Amino acid sequence: LEISNLGDKDILVLPLDLTQRSSHEAATNSVLKHFGKIDVLINNGGRSQRSLFVDTNLDVFSAIMELNYLGTISLTKYVLNHMIQRRKGKIVTVSSVMGIMGAPLASGYCASKHALQGFFNSLRTELTDYPEISIINICPGPVQSKIIQNVFTENLAKSLENSGDQSHKMRTDRCVRLTLVSTANDLKEAWVSDNPYLAVCYLWQYAPTWAWWLMNKMGKRRIQNFKSGVVSVGPAPR
Repeated sequence: LEISNLGDKDILVLPLDLTQRSSHEAATNSVLKHFGKIDVLINNGGRSQRSLFVDTNLDVFSAIMELNYLGTISLTKYVLNHMIQRRKGKIVTVSSVMGIMGAPLASGYCASKHALQGFFNSLRTELTDYPEISIINICPGPVQSKIIQNVFTENLAKSLENSGDQSHKMRTDRCVRLTLVSTANDLKEAWVSDNPYLAVCYLWQYAPTWAWWLMNKMGKRRIQNFKSGVVSVGPAPR
């Protein structure tokens, strides 16, 4: 309000829990009642993971999918119904580079992001009769945020003891700017990352055999560091 021409009526903040899917229709209707339309939906809710699969309870994987995947597509469903009626809109989903590759200590998180990639790439093909509805996937690499402080571990009751230094990660404001640029230009998919993480994305896309070899090397060191309590600065989920 202090740095723009917006007034109180131009801003509406609603509490929302992605895991409470029964509340998503009412939340969407509240926004429509206030503003009359929804131009852009940015799906940006989720939690990451730091744990080995063999040590992790299956309840953790269920919770990851419930939040990152099912919660996201539930909210999308109600907003998309409105956009189809208007025949226009943008649905932007903050996925991750982990949606296009795999990494140790994040099997459940990677699975949820792969699910989002598959879902929205499929949804895009169902909307060919609505060329003004854009489906945009944003795949950030490591970004400075509190997501690392709230990661899933091997059980739902345990929190991560050491979140480590984040200075090597992309600044939050730069990630936001590149996300907005991608949205304004209707990019179907954007990899928002610094090197060397971005280079690994290209390897995974165009030279997967080399990428698997590299990730096996880096993954082994990352797992060793994790077990010894050292926080790695190598490729990690957003």
